[in-house]
Amino acid sequence: MSSTRRVPPRPAWSDFRRLRRLFSRDVLGGLRFVHGKYGPFVRTRLPLQIYFVADPEAIDEILVKKPEAFRKDRTSRLLARVVGNGLLVNEGDSWRRQRRLLQPAFHQRHLQTYAALMGGAVQRAAAGWRAGEVRNVHQDMMGVTMTIVAEALFGTEVSASADQVGQAISDLMEAFGRILGLAARFQPPAWIPTRSNRRFKKSAREIDGLILRIIDARKQGDSERDDLLSLLIRARDEDGGGMSDRQVRDEAMTLFLAGHETTALALTYALHLLARHPERQSQVADEVARVLGGRAATFEDLPALAFTEAVVLEAMRLYPPAWAVARQAQQPIEIAGFQFPRGAEFVMSPFIVHRDPRWFPDPEAFDPDRWRDDLARRLPRFAYFPFGGGPRVCIGNRFAMMEAKLVLAGLLQRFRFEAVPETAVVLQPSVTLRPRDGVRLRLAAPP
Repeated sequence: MSSTRRVPPRPAWSDFRRLRRLFSRDVLGGLRFVHGKYGPFVRTRLPLQIYFVADPEAIDEILVKKPEAFRKDRTSRLLARVVGNGLLVNEGDSWRRQRRLLQPAFHQRHLQTYAALMGGAVQRAAAGWRAGEVRNVHQDMMGVTMTIVAEALFGTEVSASADQVGQAISDLMEAFGRILGLAARFQPPAWIPTRSNRRFKKSAREIDGLILRIIDARKQGDSERDDLLSLLIRARDEDGGGMSDRQVRDEAMTLFLAGHETTALALTYALHLLARHPERQSQVADEVARVLGGRAATFEDLPALAFTEAVVLEAMRLYPPAWAVARQAQQPIEIAGFQFPRGAEFVMSPFIVHRDPRWFPDPEAFDPDRWRDDLARRLPRFAYFPFGGGPRVCIGNRFAMMEAKLVLAGLLQRFRFEAVPETAVVLQPSVTLRPRDGVRLRLAAPP
């Protein structure tokens, strides 16, 4: 395909000061302004070759039709300092091998086992909650999902070690967040003994010691266990080769992070929206009561929790935890009729695309009913992509959706969630789309 259009439009110099102010304080506001005024494919005025893409067809070209022409972007590659060479940052043949080795861990028979863990984690977490108290549900959901992924990954009998891993990973991500905050100005190499780098290395050493000890104990113990760590240790490729301890550690770290924070955020925003729309919360609670009749939800109940799923889908539409996906071209490339040099970076934001009125009428409204009649299948590919897409689509997307539905159902069996004056949410787009000050809601007893 060829075109006379050589490069996408870029903002006028008259908007430069406004955009600089927006992107320094409100990245999402900056993206909304850029795409609203200049269209779905925009070149920045930065000295780097960075392009913002909000067109589903162009995103499809990048993620599905020409994935071999791209690599992960610079920020994503920085994550290797946290997760090593796990699926999230791995590339090429090594990534393909690891993906094949991990895929069986997410087959349906294993998902059924994980479902039981999810129900138990909700019950234990909510046991200490009381009607009338105001809670930071973001913090609570982080705790619930950390427990779930720790037990699914390491097994229930190493909960103490899993708690240590979880706390160490939280410390590591805080240190990484500080490093990432410096990236826009100056990224100190890992070997420079800055305060952030020293703190980061200390957390990384602690995690390595904990996980490698668990791996060693697991290899010496029961070989028939079906937690994720055991499945990773037993995984074999077509030549009979398995993963090294370091590879198992890297994938365990990746799964812990991907299965913990993003689902916690989806649940946090779902509860926030339901608190703001009590009539929708009542619909979810009525569905849960009708389907479950007071018992704990199971894997077999998932298809019947259709409106609960619609709420999760709508929450991820408005507040996608993975708010941006980026790729860097490894060679000169043509996308959407434009020509780009090697090294060009493309930033694709679900937060922006999910608010396109062409696909979502009244896009700012919280409307779970829009997902009736199988909307997800009728949308253009990449009009909705909270889990990414293409060969690198999130390997745990079914795990995450199951977790979100089961946890939400379990919570609404026990409580209703009410907005309070301090409920206002300030978004903080970093590696994920976090609420900067948490989300505070009041608990109420069900009617």
